[in-house]
Amino acid sequence: MPTAFLEIVELPDGRIALRRAEDEETLVTLEFSADAREFLQGQHVEVAKAMLSAGLQMAGRLVEGELPESDGPRVLH
Repeated sequence: MPTAFLEIVELPDGRIALRRAEDEETLVTLEFSADAREFLQGQHVEVAKAMLSAGLQMAGRLVEGELPESDGPRVLH
């Protein structure tokens, strides 16, 4: 993916989206359930920012070859 300015926005339906600043196309979307929003006491946007930041850091490390690629099955926790 070419270098671009990215922005995190809250969509009208309440989902949190990551997109290029110059584009309306969404790259990643996060959706919190009503229970999760209640548990987070209105801080769901801050949690989404942290989640997206961690994901972008991991993607950068993959691109730079810092993380080994795996051909085997992946276990998601």
